[in-house]
Formats: sequence, C-alpha cells, structure tokens
Amino acid sequence: MTSSDDGGYVHDPSTFDEEGQPRETTDDGDETADWVDEPVHPEAADREFDWRGWSLVAVIVFAFIIAPGIILLWPPATDYLFALIVLPLVPAVLLAVTAVWATTRP
Repeated sequence: MTSSDDGGYVHDPSTFDEEGQPRETTDDGDETADWVDEPVHPEAADREFDWRGWSLVAVIVFAFIIAPGIILLWPPATDYLFALIVLPLVPAVLLAVTAVWATTRP
C-alpha cells in the first residue's frame, strides 16, 4: 500500500529532527534557510524614511488634497461618469501602486 492509496496522514520519520520537532521544508523538499530558525527582529532591520517615504507622502497629499480640489473645480458641463468615477480612480491607483512600491524592500 502506498501513501497515495490511504488518503490520510502518513508518518515520515525523515521530516523530524533529532529533538522530535518537525523540520521546515520548502516546496521542493529542501530544508528552509537559516533566517526561518532565527529571524531578524524588525527593529534591527535597515528601515529608514528615505526618498521612498517622501514620494509616498507626496502621492498621499496629491490623492487627498489636490485631486479632490481638481474634482471640485472641474467644469460641471463634463460627463458625470468621468467627473465622479474616472477622475478619483487615477489618484487611487497611483496611491495604491506607490504604497506597495514604497513599502517593499529588495
């Protein structure tokens, strides 16, 4: 009987270390890197409010102050769909993309 025939849990002793704790493995079966066993504390990581942070602040100011002002001052003769859906969509997408870009580190 193979493990695929039983449809349930199959004990594999090689998945446990010497202390009996389960080993962390990746999808391809390799053991995980050392950072999983001893992760770096967030305060020890190199996180500074640099130009990425300031660019995010600029986009926030644009999305919450400048863009609504533009929408308020837009001529009322323009299309309703454009003024209330498309114009707010541009700063929202710009803010979302910039926020993801600014908070992810290589």
